[in-house]
Amino acid sequence: MKKRTISIIITIMGLSFVALLLLQIRYIDEMVEMKHEQFDELVNRSLYVACHRLELNETLHALENDATPDTRTPIFADNDTSEAALPLTPFQIHSQNTPPAQASKGLILRRAQTYDDVMRRQQQFRNRYIYQKALLDEVIINMLYAASSEPLETRLNIATLEQNVRTELHNNGIDIPFHITITRQDNREIYRCADYDEEGSEQTYSRVIFQNDPETNTGQIHIHFPTLSKYLFSSVSFMIPAVIFTFILLLVFVFTIAALFRQKRYNEMKNDFVSNMTHELKTPISSISLAAQMLNDGAVSKNEKMTQHLGNVINEETRRLRLLVDTVLQMSMFDRKDAVLKKKDTDIAEIVHHVAHAFQLRVEHTQGNIHIDNEATHTHIIADEMHITNAINNIVDNSIKYRDPQRPLHLRIRTWNENNCFAISISDNGMGIKKEHLKKIFDKFYRIHTGNRHDIKGFGLGLAYVRNVATLHGGSISVESEYGKGTTFTLMLPLCQTQQSTTTNN
Repeated sequence: MKKRTISIIITIMGLSFVALLLLQIRYIDEMVEMKHEQFDELVNRSLYVACHRLELNETLHALENDATPDTRTPIFADNDTSEAALPLTPFQIHSQNTPPAQASKGLILRRAQTYDDVMRRQQQFRNRYIYQKALLDEVIINMLYAASSEPLETRLNIATLEQNVRTELHNNGIDIPFHITITRQDNREIYRCADYDEEGSEQTYSRVIFQNDPETNTGQIHIHFPTLSKYLFSSVSFMIPAVIFTFILLLVFVFTIAALFRQKRYNEMKNDFVSNMTHELKTPISSISLAAQMLNDGAVSKNEKMTQHLGNVINEETRRLRLLVDTVLQMSMFDRKDAVLKKKDTDIAEIVHHVAHAFQLRVEHTQGNIHIDNEATHTHIIADEMHITNAINNIVDNSIKYRDPQRPLHLRIRTWNENNCFAISISDNGMGIKKEHLKKIFDKFYRIHTGNRHDIKGFGLGLAYVRNVATLHGGSISVESEYGKGTTFTLMLPLCQTQQSTTTNN
């Protein structure tokens, strides 16, 4: 599959996962907001009903205390309710012992008088009802005014009000803890519940108490819920696992893609390694084969100097071939954790001088030089001499291979003691390493591209081998470089126990 196709598929899947995660988060946010709005409405409704019930209770209490039977006034006076004062009915008029003619005439007069009297009395009753109703309203208003003029502290039954609030909240499906405070209109606090907690008080609901009274006689009830956030999110808790699993799937997808690309990069480096190894092995094999063919030539075999030269070529190429194979085998042993180190007391300063002498001719061939600053006073370590020598060889060889061809190579090898360790720094004035390569140069098979140059040979195993050797000896390897100016490798190896206590930091 092409790299472009893989990138498109990864982009689509990644965007899909992210979009799904964002949609779930948005849905949860909208649900929480909707639940919050519903909660606000229910709390405000509960406070309204509780405060209204408080006013009703106060009104009933005032009427029960002030209204007595002695204050009730009968609608009719005693003289107005006598039988003589009541109008006669037609049946009563007809039953009297009067002559028919006179009775008929009297009945007509009597009816006229009764109608006028009834109308007059109805008007009197109406006027009296209106007057007495006004008196009654005045009495009730006076009683209520007398009750409302009392201090707010005496008018309130805190326990009843709090119970009313709790009941109304329960009736509206809200059964979470709440805290109450009551203040006057001028914000002076007159009550605070015993378990009041400032936490969560940023979301406070308020309601005016006795809102129809004069402003100076009113108060406010404030209520907040410490566990409001937990209550709101509990309604969407069923969505939390879905979000978590989606996020986990996204992480797994990212790690899978990263592993895929890492494996792809490793495969590419292995392919480069096989290609480089084939090329590296072909050269000594071809040289050995050619030398062997020349030795079989009778004319050549009679020339002693030529025979000696061809023998040296065979020995040199054989040694080179053995070193290449040993490098691969050693890295294979490190990967399998089968490497066995033959550690002993070793004077590493001698190894450093030996390596510098071995590379002296190659460096001088570039018109350069090797300079050694031996500042270390303690040089004995417990190490495998062969592996330590190979590690230092690889660092120096790396500096020579990646030198700047436009100028002579100058190498500086410095040794010193630091933190009970023997430190070696190898600095060059070569091409340097770009920052994006510094963290990768110790990876197996990794090689820095050198543009159009094809004279730099190797498997990409040298620095990986150095790191493994340093780690197995309890040490470390680090690098500092400035592109175009040079590179410095620093190898730290622990000293022998007998020398550690006497070292000083330089």
